[in-house]
Amino acid sequence: MSSSKKSLIAIGTVFAILLVFMVLSFFVGKIPMNSLDTVGNTAGNLNNGGLFCESDGIVYFANAYDNYSLYSMNPDETEIKKLGVNQVSSINAGGDYLYYYMQSGTSGGKGLGYMGRTAGIYRSNKEGKHVQCLERTYSDIVQLCGSYLYYQAYNNKNGIRLNKIKIDKSEKTTIADYSINPASYADGIIYFHGTQENHDLYTLNTSNDSISSIWQANVWNPVYLDGYIYYMDLSNNYGLSRYSIYNNTVEILTNDRVDYFNVYDYYIYYQTSGENAPALKRMYNDGSYLETVAEGVYENINITSDYVYFNKYNEPVPVYKTSTFGGIYVTTFDAAMEAALENTK
Repeated sequence: MSSSKKSLIAIGTVFAILLVFMVLSFFVGKIPMNSLDTVGNTAGNLNNGGLFCESDGIVYFANAYDNYSLYSMNPDETEIKKLGVNQVSSINAGGDYLYYYMQSGTSGGKGLGYMGRTAGIYRSNKEGKHVQCLERTYSDIVQLCGSYLYYQAYNNKNGIRLNKIKIDKSEKTTIADYSINPASYADGIIYFHGTQENHDLYTLNTSNDSISSIWQANVWNPVYLDGYIYYMDLSNNYGLSRYSIYNNTVEILTNDRVDYFNVYDYYIYYQTSGENAPALKRMYNDGSYLETVAEGVYENINITSDYVYFNKYNEPVPVYKTSTFGGIYVTTFDAAMEAALENTK
């Protein structure tokens, strides 16, 4: 065989190897799309910081005992693992990935400039590896809607906007140049309250991002669940009510002035800060069987299948918990504290 033919064969072999490598790299690095009904986290959790998120039998949470670093555990708080070193919130899960807002690092820099370089919307696998920034921005609430992330984005020039980006970091779009809370998502629709001329109930159809007013009312922080919109009623001193989308009827659930609330299955947990008896309370989602969970002022009410987590207002730790569906018995989230201590040794 001539030397020229040998050279051509060698070149062809190298080219074929490179082609195979490029094809494999493309498919290995490709992010699978989600089904339309994929929801990153419950609206109630996201409206309370999105510090806990349950997916496929695993709870992902921001550990307040470790500067809100990303951790995972079983719903019964066993097998706690530290997944990251950065401060996270608005945790979402879908497919093989986690999505969250990262506010800052725990080391490597301090100050507003450092915050500006690290704050943004991030994606990682469910082990906390292969972290990628999807957009650097200040944000509050992020919701995974199918294969898109809808999120509030803030900067000094444009103020608060609603943006969306595909989970593979493509198709970044500004949906609205004003504030929209994307937390409540179901069946291709985002339900939100007006922030401009009124507080009507609006929908955002994620198939074409069209926005419509569907009910003229005084709604705040709407949460869709099983045909009802649960909301803080501005016309009733921020009491909780629910609106039936199908029957167009309203039920007052409590006249307590509500600061925060979370709806999970057939329970509602809410904080009321009345002058005489501030307390965290719970009731059935029809307003019946009202109970006091803990006296005092609490925030960050996040719910998983086993526990409800919360903390005193402006006091990140200790984190308290009680059974989601069982009898009320408030204790502290000691497993998270012990895991944080173990990881700082």
